[in-house]
Amino acid sequence: MATTADFRNGLTIQFSGDIYQIVEFQHVKPGKGGAFVRTKLKSLTKGKVIDNTFRAGEKVDVVRVEARKMQYLYREANSLIFMDQETYEQILLEASLAGDMIKFLKEGEEVKILFHGSTALGLELPFFIEYEIESTEPGVKGDTVSGSGKPATIETGAVVQVPFFIEVGDTIRVDTRTGEYMERVKAKE
Repeated sequence: MATTADFRNGLTIQFSGDIYQIVEFQHVKPGKGGAFVRTKLKSLTKGKVIDNTFRAGEKVDVVRVEARKMQYLYREANSLIFMDQETYEQILLEASLAGDMIKFLKEGEEVKILFHGSTALGLELPFFIEYEIESTEPGVKGDTVSGSGKPATIETGAVVQVPFFIEVGDTIRVDTRTGEYMERVKAKE
C-alpha cells in the first residue's frame, strides 16, 4: 500500500480493477478545501490514458511490474514471437498487446516486455530505431517550398514523413513514440 505522497512518474498501481502506470501527477493545494492529486494514468492492459483525481493521503495498491528484455523474432497470424536472450526461451504474445507500436516493431530488435507475475502486460520499444527506406517518391530538385517532406515506407511497412533528399535504400532514425523522422543515418550505397 502507498499513499498519494508516494506518487512518482512511472509508479504502477492497481486502480478500478485495472493496472495503471502514472504518466504525470500534480499535487494541488487550493485556498479552500482539502488538497488533492491530479493524475494522468495509462492502462498497461488496454493502453488507454485516463485522468483521475485522488484526495491527498488516499491509499492505493502498488503493483510490482518487471521489465524483461527480449528480442522480437517474427509475427505469426495474430501472435508475436519473442525470445529471452539469456535463457533462449520463446514466448508468444497477442499482437494486440503491442497496440500502435506494432508498425515500428522490427525483426531482431530488442524490446522490453512488462510482466505482472507471469502475465505479459505490454511492451516498450526503444525510443529511436533505425529503418531502411523501402519505397518513396523521388525528390524533385528545388522543391523546398512545401517544406513538409514526402511519405516514405520503411521496412516494417509503416509510412513516415521524410525530407525530400531521402531516397530508397537510405537508413533513417525514427522516434517510435511519435513516428517522426529524426535523421538520416546512412545514405544508400
